[in-house]
Amino acid sequence: MIQRIALEKEVEFEEEFVTGLKKVFEEMIIFNQVLGLKITSLKSNQVRARIDMKRELIGHFSFNRIHGGVISAGLDAMGGLAVMAAIGARHMDEPPMQRLHRFAKLGTIDLRIDYLRPGIGEYFELRAEVMRLGSRVASTRMEFLGADGKLLSTGSGAYIVS
Repeated sequence: MIQRIALEKEVEFEEEFVTGLKKVFEEMIIFNQVLGLKITSLKSNQVRARIDMKRELIGHFSFNRIHGGVISAGLDAMGGLAVMAAIGARHMDEPPMQRLHRFAKLGTIDLRIDYLRPGIGEYFELRAEVMRLGSRVASTRMEFLGADGKLLSTGSGAYIVS
């Protein structure tokens, strides 16, 4: 399990913030629709999502294995989502819609993915946490798991936040 550093306590988000963040992540970022990324848990200290396997995501046709680019893109998106949640938690004094506008400058500046096992299954779970949220850069750790809970890939990322 990934250890939290930046966020000591979990913050409870308002329904308006959760709905808005899900809309941004699942609908407005069109590539996340292509991947089929769906948020399953949105907490200030950890985010989770799911990708259902579909024909368009196959990277190796003989084994029905998910493409490595899908894993990489999914983990990158999850790192960004974790940063969004952490920023939202940091600014709870602001109205939900104002916090949602803070993500305009968010972008990946470094990404590392380690492929540990082949991605074969009917669905996959993705998890991400922020290790450190600075004023300019955030660092994250991500996991890509099979339907059986087995760890398939890990990632770490750095994101510009201002």
